[in-house]
Amino acid sequence: MNANYKMFVGGNWVEADGGKRFDSDNPFTGRSWASIPHGTTADVDAAVAAAKSALTTGDWPAMSASQRGALLRKLGDLIVEEADRLAEIETRDNGKLLNETSLQIRYTAQFYYYYGGMADKIEGAVIPVEKPNIHNYTRLEPIGVVAVITPWNSPLLIAAGKIGAALAAGCTVVVKPSEFTSASTLALAELFERAGFPKGVLNVISGFGHEIGDYFVGHPDVGCVAFTGGTSTGQRINEVAAKTFKKTVLELGGKSPNIIFEDADLDNAILGAVSGIFAASGQSCVAGSRLLVQRSIHDQVVERLVDFAKSIKLGDPMAPDTHMGPIATRPQYERVLSYFDIARSDGAECVVGGTPLDGDGQFVQPTIYTGVKNDMRIAQEEIFGPLLSIIPFDDDDHALSIANDTLYGLASGVWTQNMQRAFRFSHALQAGQVWVNMYRAASYMTPLGGYKRSGLGSENGKDHVYDYLHKKAVWMNYGEDAPQPFVQKL
Repeated sequence: MNANYKMFVGGNWVEADGGKRFDSDNPFTGRSWASIPHGTTADVDAAVAAAKSALTTGDWPAMSASQRGALLRKLGDLIVEEADRLAEIETRDNGKLLNETSLQIRYTAQFYYYYGGMADKIEGAVIPVEKPNIHNYTRLEPIGVVAVITPWNSPLLIAAGKIGAALAAGCTVVVKPSEFTSASTLALAELFERAGFPKGVLNVISGFGHEIGDYFVGHPDVGCVAFTGGTSTGQRINEVAAKTFKKTVLELGGKSPNIIFEDADLDNAILGAVSGIFAASGQSCVAGSRLLVQRSIHDQVVERLVDFAKSIKLGDPMAPDTHMGPIATRPQYERVLSYFDIARSDGAECVVGGTPLDGDGQFVQPTIYTGVKNDMRIAQEEIFGPLLSIIPFDDDDHALSIANDTLYGLASGVWTQNMQRAFRFSHALQAGQVWVNMYRAASYMTPLGGYKRSGLGSENGKDHVYDYLHKKAVWMNYGEDAPQPFVQKL
């Protein structure tokens, strides 16, 4: 029997307006496992109205910042308690290994602890203006209702930084998860209820982006939009939000270079290359999908990577010995498969993989291409699957020119024992993240953002809270006369 979820609006568990539902399919079995409310624009209106009401009336605006922080920390404790259940939900929904979702969900709690600790450390400033008898200071106030839109690859982890920072700032939130993976976010709402958040502070609606996305982003009572997902969708969100001058925080796509120099520790570099592209079946915005290898070690690296790829076990993501799970959605599975023909027509050579896995499930073999030129589509377009393009380079300048020759700029990796080179590349690479002798690390304390078409702004870290705050200047005259600049006293 399928699990039956409801939306969470204004502290109540509700069906979609009109009562329609849709199925969520398990990408491993190909069968429906959950029933999700099919939200409409009326549901958007209800959720935003609940969030707006909670922002301006009732317990939430009356709470001290310390009290808000305590609720966020309590939520973190509940997430740890329920981590196994939430991890199983995400694995059923998107096919990611249970080993990985279990770690991710537990780590998600750290975001709420972190931002819970920040809630009462948001401070304005007193400004020593040059005018006499004036007390001038700034206040930081919530930007309003925050629309959070999350993708299907890591729903709860990606939502945590957005929700945690927005609530620490005193905002209220409406979350719309991907239609492919709504269940875990709807389940998370139960923990907000148990933690004691006032009604309407957190709302979760489910539905299809092409039906309600523009309406949600353009809603007049939404003050800010935080989105993680594809670049084309992010562009559309930015265009719609700009019509009403909404602030946006957009973490978008990437075509990240992972660069191996001849002086690298090859054992670690090979592991970094594998985890950079085959972890999560390549469905990561920071995937190291372009592997740049110095020509002198190119053949050796290719041979070792091919051997490693052949040893990767595909199978049930719930099984502890599975290395790689299925592609999360049917449209994404078909998109990944389409790049096999594209690579072949562009002249790339497939040295391992290049086919789907026989049998049930949306599995794609770990795939490696050589003979890749940086202007080929597989080297320029985000595929979001386990397809690795290997590109040779001659020297430092050549590597840097290839690495930066892309429309994206989200992440990058450098493998070298030369610290002068490590610092040079860390500064010269046009990317929001540079990993040196490591890959794919992240922290709730460290900003995550991109250059170029990889997004606007950055998430995580202490500065992210300020994305959800207005800065207000207050002027107070304590002199006998009221100063009137540029007006002659009568």
